[in-house]
Amino acid sequence: MASRTLLQRRVGAALVRDPAAQVQYERLRDFVRDQLLTEISGDLLLRPTDSSLRLLARERITALLEREGSVPAAVREAMVTRLVQDLVGFGILQPLMDDPEVTEILVNRYDDIWVERHGRLERVAGLTFESDQAVRHLAERIAQPIRRRIDERHPILDARLADGSRVCATLSPPALDGCAMAIRKFNPRMLDCRTLVETGALTPEAADFLRRAVRARCNLLVTGSTSSGKTTVLNALSGYIPPEERVITIEDAAELQLQQPHVLRYETRTGNAEGQGAITIRDLVRTALRLRPDRIIVGEVRGPEALDMVQACNTGHDGSCSTLHANSALDGLARLETMVLMADSGLPIRAIRQQVASAFELVIHCARLRSGQRRLVEIAEVGLEGEETYRLRPLFVWNAARDRLEPTGLRPERVVRRYLWEEA
Repeated sequence: MASRTLLQRRVGAALVRDPAAQVQYERLRDFVRDQLLTEISGDLLLRPTDSSLRLLARERITALLEREGSVPAAVREAMVTRLVQDLVGFGILQPLMDDPEVTEILVNRYDDIWVERHGRLERVAGLTFESDQAVRHLAERIAQPIRRRIDERHPILDARLADGSRVCATLSPPALDGCAMAIRKFNPRMLDCRTLVETGALTPEAADFLRRAVRARCNLLVTGSTSSGKTTVLNALSGYIPPEERVITIEDAAELQLQQPHVLRYETRTGNAEGQGAITIRDLVRTALRLRPDRIIVGEVRGPEALDMVQACNTGHDGSCSTLHANSALDGLARLETMVLMADSGLPIRAIRQQVASAFELVIHCARLRSGQRRLVEIAEVGLEGEETYRLRPLFVWNAARDRLEPTGLRPERVVRRYLWEEA
């Protein structure tokens, strides 16, 4: 096994040093890929956990090289290994994709790879691509079966794989050190509020409070920093939505896993090579309003669609939910206000603040601690101080000393649907 790995590395190093050999290899790779696609669908070649598919591809590639006779027998096995890595799965990243403890894979450049395990980042020692071109080839191969593109005209790829994993890749330029890539792996395990209680992210008392809020059709805004667990919390809260209600989800990349029987899912679409045909979250929010939703769930608000979301919450679509990036619950309201201004509606700031404060009853803030643990650190009720200043009444606050989300003793004042709250 060690000699095989050493031989493979020598073959790869020789290709990097010899441009002519690299060109010959690329021609061989393209030829093998075309032959392989006649037997195996391109969509299947990127299934991250299908080991049987990789074994099948290895057998077909080996037979093809033996039949063609273009590769010397001494390096044929090493060449087959490299072709399998380049054409099936995620290449040298495949072991990381198969590792259940790895939640995110970060490629800063071809020889600098990091992963996230249990909320902590760590560098992967001894694992590198052969060159920047190898990283770029992987990005192009990811884009091809999902009808996206990444090239000099479109140097940024933001896509969702068939299994739900999210991929973001950037070429050079704008990536100064070469092609960079981030893969956020899809978690097939459905995390509900009971699981969040078991892991310490939530307390039973806070979980019961949120259950009542969802059942009483309160509008919820989930805030937090990157990778703080916003989507996980939103997913867990959706489990409290009654099964008889019609729910419409709108996301940039579909991540929500709603279990209700009446769910309509929407996902945005980027434009074509000429920049035409793009479908934005704002387009989908407006469309959802015409489709008789009981609740609208927007995976993340990040632009002028905030105005449409606020209007939806204020026009009878109670129980709607959304997330956004923010450093605190109060910062989340301020950022939502800024995004409403991006819509160029001409509304005065006073009217916008009244609309925002009226749209959402509760703000739930998530955070990732230095230890890597994800916690709900605040549940606050939204209101206005006078007519122009936001007022947040903290109902639950995280106690750092006890690592618990504890009640403050304040009771919610804005539960206007009191009868639903009591029934919940």
